[in-house]
Amino acid sequence: MTESDVESLLRRPDIAAIEADNFPKHTPLKGVLLNDTRIVRFRAGDIVVREGDYGNSAFLVLEGSLRVVLAPELPQSLLGRQQTGKKGFFEALSQLWTNSTVPEVRDISRYQGQGLRGGSDSANARVFLQDVPAVLDRHRTAKLEDGALFGELAALGRVPRTATIFAEQEATLLEIRWQGLRELRKYDEGWRRMIDQRYRENALKTHLQESIMFSRLDENALQSVVDKVLFETYGAFDWNVAFQKQRQSGNAKEPVIARQGEYPDGVLMIRAGFARVSVKHGNGERTLTYLGAGDHFGLGELYAAWKNPDIPDIALYTTLTALGYVDVIRVPAPILEEHVFPFMEQPTSTTMDIASKPVADDAMMEWAVEERFINATRSMVIDLERCVRCDDCVRACASTHGGNPRFRRHGRTFDNIMVANACMHCADPVCMIGCPTGAIHRTVETGIVVINDLTCIGCATCANSCPYNNIAMVAIRTKDGHTIADPNTGKPIFKATKCDFCDSNPGGPACVRACPYGALRRVHFREFNPAGAG
Repeated sequence: MTESDVESLLRRPDIAAIEADNFPKHTPLKGVLLNDTRIVRFRAGDIVVREGDYGNSAFLVLEGSLRVVLAPELPQSLLGRQQTGKKGFFEALSQLWTNSTVPEVRDISRYQGQGLRGGSDSANARVFLQDVPAVLDRHRTAKLEDGALFGELAALGRVPRTATIFAEQEATLLEIRWQGLRELRKYDEGWRRMIDQRYRENALKTHLQESIMFSRLDENALQSVVDKVLFETYGAFDWNVAFQKQRQSGNAKEPVIARQGEYPDGVLMIRAGFARVSVKHGNGERTLTYLGAGDHFGLGELYAAWKNPDIPDIALYTTLTALGYVDVIRVPAPILEEHVFPFMEQPTSTTMDIASKPVADDAMMEWAVEERFINATRSMVIDLERCVRCDDCVRACASTHGGNPRFRRHGRTFDNIMVANACMHCADPVCMIGCPTGAIHRTVETGIVVINDLTCIGCATCANSCPYNNIAMVAIRTKDGHTIADPNTGKPIFKATKCDFCDSNPGGPACVRACPYGALRRVHFREFNPAGAG
């Protein structure tokens, strides 16, 4: 973005309508446009965003037209994603003798016809639809034209994008990073009203209905709640960058969302991200548990205050802090007292109950929170007292991936437990943010995070984003061992690789099945019981 680009933007009616005088001197509107936006051009058929992708930016249409795919969804293959399917018994068995002794062999003829253009340049690489008229004939779509804004809810709420949008003809878009979007919402009343209104209309009601607290409300009562709740975000969207620095420096900084001893003015519902629940312990804090999407905070205290109005000085029992980026919905106490508390039973588990546990029981939880392993849905955990270092797990992994192991039997340890360097298939997959072709994605069937080798351009965006260093970049080779080079640049071609949880193999992850001593498990840390390992 150049100064002249900014001046040109400021002459557009939708940008000129932003009240620049409301922006503070340290964050002027021109600065936001200069540093947190960029102009991106798409050709006809280029996919701009894919349903299910995670993104950290929104888009404003400056010129041209785009299409939102409404129904049916585009096939995964057209989106540049991997086509999943389980291998047959004999196909799986044949891997034992068909694997190459040369590492990372690829058949480059398979890379042709993938609807990919732009080469390895991450700024210009695009997956494109090769037959736009056919797509328009077979799928119901809606048109987006000059002045349309999209992607803001996914960018601010850290939730997957809800639709696929492609360029119907050549289009010029203004891409706004989440930081810029946050400042526009913060300092301009028009943008704040527009974003909040869209959120209430498109996402909030559905989210509330998924909570047992609001599932019984009729339409009118639910709308009353929707109109009164507040939206809050804490921490940085790119928390993975800060976390990696924190690991090196040892300095942790967690924004406080609610503090122990304060008056609870509402229930906090976690919509995305993670938060730590802690209580004062000596001169420090003791971690009791963590909250993720769908959890809530402060309900027990508020219900007790409503049930026992004569009790003075109701206060929060614990402190809630943001672990990275957290998207929170605050439901005011009067709303709960009117629509929820009269019809609900007393909460059965509160933070007071958790605080009554012995401090020693928290040690594993404290470690998992500090290391952010709470993000894992399928962490590879090895009991070092059972493991005899036979490496059968590594060999089994290699056998199912063309002779190439997709994890390292090495990692951080706590007592006899080691979390190995293997993709954890995170609840908050920061690796998926910024992939220019959508090659890294969740499978529709299982939610496993996989990489489509055919549309990976080797830009390493995912590998650099992974906070746990669980994605490797490898140079690909021919069967005779020669490194394959890009014909345009002459440089070796790299691909991102990682554990795919043996998604295409029958029987689940080979590493688990190969361990003769039951030392290796794939676990969700919230449900992990170290004593039950194996």
